[in-house]
Amino acid sequence: MTRTFLITTALVSVFSLTAPGVNANDMTIRQSGWANEIGASQNGFRNLLGVHQDGFRNRSNTRVYGNYNTTATGQSGRYNRSFIEQYGNYNSSGVAQFGSNHTSVLSQDGNGNITAGVQIGHGCSANVNQNGSGNSVAFVQVCP
Repeated sequence: MTRTFLITTALVSVFSLTAPGVNANDMTIRQSGWANEIGASQNGFRNLLGVHQDGFRNRSNTRVYGNYNTTATGQSGRYNRSFIEQYGNYNSSGVAQFGSNHTSVLSQDGNGNITAGVQIGHGCSANVNQNGSGNSVAFVQVCP
């Protein structure tokens, strides 16, 4: 019994010392106002996700599958909707919406893609889909 315990303890010690470190994901969520909603998921390592909502009934949904991806959503106003989905590595997405009734859908599948957008006013809609690697998109919309 003692011999088995000592061998087991020695093996656990060796495996603990040689195991790779944990590469954590980071998520920051800030909300103020009333009835704002956030849904988020991350699969992979070293992904960064940030959401800031200020207002009334804003909704954000973000899904990240891969490594070293960054997403950011900022919404100020009411009834704004944001959906971001990334597959791959080293992708970056960000959207800022000011006003009301905006909708943005940002989808990336590949590596090293960048999407950035701003919507101001009322009722803007954007749908960006990137497949492949090394793509960049920037958009600004001002709606009455």
